[in-house]
Amino acid sequence: MHIDIHTHAFHPKIARKAVDHLNAYYKLTCAGDGTIDHLLARQTAAGVDKCVVLCAATAPAQVIPANNYALALQRAHPDRVLAFGTLHPGYAPWEKELDRLKAAGIRGLKLHPDFQGFRLDDPRLRPIFEAAQKNFIFEIHIGDAMRPERAPSCPYKLAAILDAFPGLRVIAAHFGGYRMWAHSLKVLGSRRRENLWLDTSSTSPFATPLLLRRLLAAFPPERILFGTDWPLYDPLDERRRLQQKSGLNDAAMDRLLTNAAALFGPQSAPAAGSDAATTRISLAAGH
Repeated sequence: MHIDIHTHAFHPKIARKAVDHLNAYYKLTCAGDGTIDHLLARQTAAGVDKCVVLCAATAPAQVIPANNYALALQRAHPDRVLAFGTLHPGYAPWEKELDRLKAAGIRGLKLHPDFQGFRLDDPRLRPIFEAAQKNFIFEIHIGDAMRPERAPSCPYKLAAILDAFPGLRVIAAHFGGYRMWAHSLKVLGSRRRENLWLDTSSTSPFATPLLLRRLLAAFPPERILFGTDWPLYDPLDERRRLQQKSGLNDAAMDRLLTNAAALFGPQSAPAAGSDAATTRISLAAGH
């Protein structure tokens, strides 16, 4: 099964506004209109069977509306969409929301520190990671075009979390560091972590062929997941660009597209001994 692990779709009432914001923030022209119908049409054209649609609340008050929309997407498109919910460290009744999402069959949570207005090393995230690690996969935006110590998210902050919470399953977006790929190679690619996966989104438009090959070689091939960051980039265009610039053969490209299926299968359960009682709470600070 071919899966795009990193997409976004917005409620029709705000899709145009959301796309305009992305265009302005990233200084580009989005390939999609931000709606679920357009997303699914482009995934079909790219030969992608399912897509993970990520929702993120930019303020605590948006947690419930964002998750309601995630639930609606998954109910409306059960054969095509795996919706990820979201939390915000400023949202006080987060435990109740975790229970609601679990009961509804939501498998993952999206965090985007840069857009949500917190730092990845915010201590308020620690109890959330501890409580959610058994039942949810986290997709976390990592990196930005600034120094790591100034950035809300960076590979160093992520590495500290991965080491402190070995039972936490994390997909690090953008090869573990948008515009921070040298740091990702240094701190994340230096050793294997059993709780780390990476997606390919928002990398191939910027990376040189050499950098792409280095990123692909630095991590276990089964832990690299195809992602597009739609509506920023079109899945068919991204599939072609990634393969052309990296030199991957068809079999290797197909593996990137199918790797995510294992993450959502029986083997996605946390390893023994990684429950909350054994979690190390102390974090060392480092899109």
